[in-house]
Amino acid sequence: MTRGPFPAFDQSIYSQRGEPLIRNATRTTIAPTGTISIIAGCSSGIEPLFALSFTRNVMDNDKLPEMHPIFIERIKEKGLYNEDLIRKVAIKGSLEGIEEIPEDIRKVFVTAHEIDPEWHIRMQAAFQKYTDNAVSKTVNFAHDATEEDVARVYRLAHDLGCKGVTIYRDGSRSQQVLNKGLSKTKKKASSFPKRPRVLRGFTTKLNTGQGSLYVTINTDENNAPVEVFANIGKSGGDTSALAEAIGRLISIALQKGVKVEEISQTLIGITGSRPIWNEGILVKSVPDGIGQILLNEFGNKGKELKKSSKPVVNHKLNSSDEEIKIPSGPECPECGSVMETEGGCSFCRVCGYSHCG
Repeated sequence: MTRGPFPAFDQSIYSQRGEPLIRNATRTTIAPTGTISIIAGCSSGIEPLFALSFTRNVMDNDKLPEMHPIFIERIKEKGLYNEDLIRKVAIKGSLEGIEEIPEDIRKVFVTAHEIDPEWHIRMQAAFQKYTDNAVSKTVNFAHDATEEDVARVYRLAHDLGCKGVTIYRDGSRSQQVLNKGLSKTKKKASSFPKRPRVLRGFTTKLNTGQGSLYVTINTDENNAPVEVFANIGKSGGDTSALAEAIGRLISIALQKGVKVEEISQTLIGITGSRPIWNEGILVKSVPDGIGQILLNEFGNKGKELKKSSKPVVNHKLNSSDEEIKIPSGPECPECGSVMETEGGCSFCRVCGYSHCG
C-alpha cells in the first residue's frame, strides 16, 4: 500500500468491521451497459426484459426491430412456434393475455412494464446491499404514471438504502431509444389541405413610418385567409426582408389553424421608431399595420377586442392624441435611437452616427 488507505477509512464501515486497510473506498459496481450489451448480445445488467419484441432507435433514427432469441428457442422446443403467434407477440411486445403460451413460460418471460414499480426498486435494493457504488437500474413507468407514483418510488428507494434511482415514463419523449413492440406507427397525413393552384385575394396599401406597405391576403373558397404577403421598400432591404418574414410566418400560422384574432392581436401594439397617422388611424410599425389589416378584414372585432388589452385598431384622432409625441426620424443602426434629419442628412445625437459620415 504505497499510497495508504483512502483518507476516510477510519470512519468507514470497513474500519468498523475490523477489515484490513484498503486504498479504494468502492470496489464493486453495477454500471449501465446498454451499448456494450447490444454488442455482446447479453443482458444489460439486472434489468428485467424490456420487451420480448421491441423497436430500437439508433443512429439517424434508424429503426431496428428485435425479438428475444431465448424466447424463440423456448417456444420452438415446446413445438409452439408459428408465424401467427410470433406476429401477435411481436406487435404486443409481451406475453400478457396471450393464452396460446403456457403459463410456465409466461411466468418466466415477464417484461419490465408488467412489473410493479415497487418491485423494480426492491430488485435494485437486493443488489445494492452487496454493491459499493450505486446500482444502474431503471424503473419503467407506464405512460399514465402520476407524480405521486414517482414520488412513492423515490421514497421507497431511500428507505431501502439505494444510492441512486432512475425512472422513465414510457412515451415521455417524442423519440426514445426503446419502444415496446414492433413499430406500427405510420406517418400522419397532414390535416390541412394542400394549397390549391389558384387562390384569390386582395391587396391593401397602408402608409407606415418606413414607407408604403402593401399587404396581399389570399383566401380559400370559404373566404378564410390562408396566406399573407407583405412588401415594403426595395427588394433586398432589411425592412423588406422583415416584412416578407412576417408574411411567411403568418401564412404558416393560418395554415396550422391559429385564429386570426390571436395572430393580429400579437402584432398590434408593436411600436417602431416612426409611428404615423394613416387616415385617422395610428400605425405604430410594419407588424402593427399588418395586424390591423388582418383584424379589420377577418377578425371578430365585436367580441375579441373588448376582451383584449391591446389598443383598439380604429383609433380615431381626438383631443387626447395631441399629447402623443411621434418621433420624426429613422432608427439609428448603431444604438437604436431616433435620428434627426438636417440638410438632407440623418444623424444620431446619442451615439454620433451619421448616414453621411
